[in-house]
Amino acid sequence: MKRFKFNLEKVLELRQFKEEECKLALGQAVSALNMIENKIKDTAYKRHSAAMERFNNPADIASWDMFILRLEQEARKLEEQAAQAQIVVDQKRELYLEASKDLKAMEKLKEKELKEYRKEMFISQMNEVDDITAARFITAAGQ
Repeated sequence: MKRFKFNLEKVLELRQFKEEECKLALGQAVSALNMIENKIKDTAYKRHSAAMERFNNPADIASWDMFILRLEQEARKLEEQAAQAQIVVDQKRELYLEASKDLKAMEKLKEKELKEYRKEMFISQMNEVDDITAARFITAAGQ
C-alpha cells in the first residue's frame, strides 16, 4: 500500500513558517506597545507624586512646576509613541491573520486530499478482498 504524499507539502511548510514569523513579529510589536504603556503609567504616577510633593514643599514650587511640565511633555511624547506602536500592532495583526488564513486553507486542502486518499485505499482494499474471495469461491467450486 502506497503512503499518502501531499504534493504541496513544501508550500504548507512555507506557510507555517510565514505564520510563525508573523506571530513572532506581532508578539514583539505588542511587547513594545506594552512597554510604552507601562512608561505612560509610570510617568503619570511620577506626575501625581510630584504634584503632591509640590504642595508639601511650597519653597520649591517653581522647580516642582518645571518637573511636572517636563513629565507632561514626556507623557505626550509617550502617547504619540503609543499611537504609532498601536498602528504597527494593527498592521502586524493583519499580516498574522492573513498568514493564518492562508495556512488554514492549505491545511484544509491537505485534509481533503488525505480523506480522498483514505477513501481510495479503502475501495482498493475492498476490491482486493472481493478478488480473493471470488478466487477462493471459483477454486472451491471447481474441485
